[in-house]
Amino acid sequence: MHIIYQSPKIIIREFLPEEKQTFLNLFKDKQVTQYLPDTSPERCAEMFNELQENYKNKNLSRWAIFNPVDNSFIGMCVARIFVHNTDQIEIGYVLSREYWGKGFATEVCRAITQYSFENTKTNEVVAITDLENAGSQNVLQKVGFKRLSNLIRNQEELAYFKIERL
Repeated sequence: MHIIYQSPKIIIREFLPEEKQTFLNLFKDKQVTQYLPDTSPERCAEMFNELQENYKNKNLSRWAIFNPVDNSFIGMCVARIFVHNTDQIEIGYVLSREYWGKGFATEVCRAITQYSFENTKTNEVVAITDLENAGSQNVLQKVGFKRLSNLIRNQEELAYFKIERL
């Protein structure tokens, strides 16, 4: 199992094949998914199969976030080629509700941004959020992302953020 990042607070690592249900359960909490695009349970299962393939091919992917103290599941994060500009890497994260407001998102965001710069040639990492998702927007700005003009994706207006390689 490949570890992407580790600190006393979090471990970001590949999902193990037997953790599929853990991954799927994250998307069952309506508060956790309120700012995410609607995704069917079937699509979530496909996403899990895709991330396993990505690991084999050493591609950017989705990764698990665990608490190293008790091995509890915190959530997942993603780094992928940005569909609107393939020179950019898009990051994102989804955390279980009990981990909100405790600094976990900030550390995950910082770690996955650093990973993107260290493991790709990109000079720009971007993130998009629902316009109402003030929590994630605050996290992005705390990490150093700058807010750009809103982006339209699938007829939806989204907040758009970017950070550049130093």
